[in-house]
Amino acid sequence: MTPAPAVDDDLCLLPATELAALVRGKEVSARELLEAHLARIERIDPQVNAIVTLDAEGARAAADAADAALAAGEEVGPLHGLPVAHKDTHATGGMRTTWGSPLHADTVPARDELVVERLRRAGAVRVGKTNVPEFAAGSHTFNPLFGATHNPWRHGLSAGGSSGGAAAALAAGLVPVAEGSDMGGSLRNPAAFCGVVGLRPTPGRVPTWPAGLGWATLSVQGPMGRTVGDVALTLSAIAGPDPRVPIALSEDGASFAAPRPAELRGLRVAWTPDLGGLVPVEPEVTGALAEVPRLLEAQGAVVEEACPDLREADEVFGTLRAWLFEATYGEVVRRSPEQVKEAIRRNAARGAALSGADVARAELAHTRLHEQVVGFFDRFDVLLAPTTQVLPFPVEQEYPTEVAGVPQADYLGWMRSCTLVSATGCPALSLPGGYTGDGLPVGLQVVAAPRADLRLLEVAAALEQVLGTPRLPAL
Repeated sequence: MTPAPAVDDDLCLLPATELAALVRGKEVSARELLEAHLARIERIDPQVNAIVTLDAEGARAAADAADAALAAGEEVGPLHGLPVAHKDTHATGGMRTTWGSPLHADTVPARDELVVERLRRAGAVRVGKTNVPEFAAGSHTFNPLFGATHNPWRHGLSAGGSSGGAAAALAAGLVPVAEGSDMGGSLRNPAAFCGVVGLRPTPGRVPTWPAGLGWATLSVQGPMGRTVGDVALTLSAIAGPDPRVPIALSEDGASFAAPRPAELRGLRVAWTPDLGGLVPVEPEVTGALAEVPRLLEAQGAVVEEACPDLREADEVFGTLRAWLFEATYGEVVRRSPEQVKEAIRRNAARGAALSGADVARAELAHTRLHEQVVGFFDRFDVLLAPTTQVLPFPVEQEYPTEVAGVPQADYLGWMRSCTLVSATGCPALSLPGGYTGDGLPVGLQVVAAPRADLRLLEVAAALEQVLGTPRLPAL
């Protein structure tokens, strides 16, 4: 296979913030940028399987329109001319959206959902869709339609999920920005496995519309990128109020565009290698992150091993997730059980068996958990923990059944380092925090107080400076 020109590869690996400035300054056209990425997709994606639907001609037309708008002196958005591939659970008008399910193999939505619409209005050029697990259930990206997405760092290993196609596409230089969703780690887990940055915002920061359960807070949409700055730029395009979404927050997205790195001297940092003893973590993961507290102390941060009391988070997450699965997929499971994977059937069945008292207990615990983390962040500015409990595992394995010698009860057990945080409602970001001895990336989970998304980005930007610019896999 003939390699793409080095100049194209160099362009594809630049941060999105730099690419946006190059396009806006007319040093690179949107069409040139697109062609570089299309060439790289053609060369690399057959090994990775990150992009499952590609519309090169539609993207070329959009890129040409972007260049024409800039030439005419029109006002352009923050992502003007940047290629983007949307998660295949996010509806794209006129483009196939499968949700990774045979039931939707040929579904073509009539309109964009809100997050896709906002990226388009910000000037992003749609090139296609990224791979997902079936109905985004689970944190390993494989499905009956398209197979498994491979980790760009090592073929044959999982890219995580459910935004695994998006994370792999970013790490491989196939797109400069992406978006995903996160209920139990679907933005953070794949970011950690692929060595990129994924942000789970505060619920309502990025409104989800249309949504059948408009008041629900467990699942959110958010940005992914290769740097904290790229994630912040993308958040600026997709955050902001929408009157149709009852939990939407009022701050304008533009306020997140360029966070200034926080001052580390005096920063109050809580470090927990195992979320207060609640989760087992593989030694290679904690070993790769062991230097982080010492590096921060050297910069003047005050680091203490501490964690909020998350003992009720399992009940909150498990109950509310099951309730959401029944509400969202219950009818599908009952109508076509043979076409839905067993994990979805099991979760929907658990949701159907819940009583009102069960949900009430979970919501009471949810409120207590919120009060617990609010009090915790009166004492600390930020909480640091491993994003994942394990390293990327073989793509043939559905999920890890054991973590650090501890058997896991089900396919969610190995994800609890993220699911416990999801239940709190806190914004959380996965940042490349270190590397194993044989070169695999390990994610550092950075958590801030509820609604403190800007503060989270500022601290993450400072951490990124201390930890160094994230590496990219050699492809």
